Amino acid sequence: MALPAPAPSRVFAELVPAQAPALLTPAQEGRGGPPAPSGREVHVSGSAELSAGPDRARVSVRLGSRKEAAGAARSSVTRRLEYIIQAARQRGVPEENMTVTEDFNRVENTYQMEAEVCIIFSDFGKMQNVCNLLIEKLGTSVTISPPHFYHTPEAVDTLRRQVCVAAVGNTRQKAQEVCRLFGQSLGKPLLIREEETREWGGHTGSHLPNSPDLLTLQERIQNATAYASCRVFAVFEIKGKENRRNKLL
Repeated sequence: MALPAPAPSRVFAELVPAQAPALLTPAQEGRGGPPAPSGREVHVSGSAELSAGPDRARVSVRLGSRKEAAGAARSSVTRRLEYIIQAARQRGVPEENMTVTEDFNRVENTYQMEAEVCIIFSDFGKMQNVCNLLIEKLGTSVTISPPHFYHTPEAVDTLRRQVCVAAVGNTRQKAQEVCRLFGQSLGKPLLIREEETREWGGHTGSHLPNSPDLLTLQERIQNATAYASCRVFAVFEIKGKENRRNKLL
């Protein structure tokens, strides 16, 4: 989804010397009068845009067996289940990141045992190693789903904070450059307001995206990448003439 062109940045600077508050007439005092003029200020708006790749991947491994004897069906599935779990554990996948579901049925005169192992990876290199090993050792006796990439809520919150901080930093840098243009020194911030935030792309839920099954690994990661933009408005104090020594630095 293409991002619309951002609104033009706005820069307003008041460089006239600060004036002492004017004395109010009794009539003005009676109705409140105009506010006293503030010191010199620079008003700036700025924005930033950042992206973050997915930090989790979920892979489902399905397997089953259909035998005339119940014990034989269970045994066939159990052996492969134990191998899958052991292979993932040996490659650093925590036990809490693996979920096993089993289903046992009687089908006509046979017994059918089906199982599924759902594995969540935070290291995509380990994910590829585990999947490649299972394909090599177990072959067609297991079915491995394409990885589903997504973001944890913590990763999304981090992206939101980072893009806001980046927008504030860009705004301050712009205000500093404006002040230097007029030989002034930037002072403390008087106001910082977040005006607009936008997020698009990526997905955080447990549902698979409506995308073709024949995407490459990199294409899946790209489709799951999240983007965020932020625009802020800030008012900074103008301190006065820029220090010559700081200017040389």
